[in-house]
Amino acid sequence: MGYFAHETAIIDEGCTIGAGSKIWHFSHLMSGCVLGENCNLGQNVVVSPNVFLGNNVKVQNNVSIYTGVICEDDVFLGPSMVFTNVSNPRSAVNRRGQYEKTLVGKGASIGANATVVCGNDIGEFAFIGAGSVVTKNVPAYALLVGNPARQIGWMSEFGHRLEFDQNGTAICPESKERYELNNGSVKKVS
Repeated sequence: MGYFAHETAIIDEGCTIGAGSKIWHFSHLMSGCVLGENCNLGQNVVVSPNVFLGNNVKVQNNVSIYTGVICEDDVFLGPSMVFTNVSNPRSAVNRRGQYEKTLVGKGASIGANATVVCGNDIGEFAFIGAGSVVTKNVPAYALLVGNPARQIGWMSEFGHRLEFDQNGTAICPESKERYELNNGSVKKVS
């Protein structure tokens, strides 16, 4: 198999699971989902059909990842965070096949109990604070908090808040990598 699945995990036929991945207690992977290599799915995680998780995605306990969600490599999904996939759900109206897409960019982190309203993408290395409610697209490296989530700053790839000088330059205190802020967007400078 090349991966570990706890005996209580349910893995439907037709799933693709990368080497080194771990699937813990009471989790359910539904047909057609794809997990990359070295993923870790905590207890009580549901991965719906056609969901794609890249390599090294960490999903904490009690997270449901619904059809329409794509997580690129190195994404962190905090405990009990929530995705949606229909913007106008009604019990009596069947909207299967009308699922909206949500892309979570490489290296992004979504905190515990945060909610991501479907159709809104999360940029690479963005950081969504615990309990936040994302209602619009999130730029790469952005730090968002609150309900509705609002941007309060920028984060490095190592998860530190960036403090930009008058020239629009910031240095990550841990990695010492340099970032530039220009016209409302951040990029790492090699």
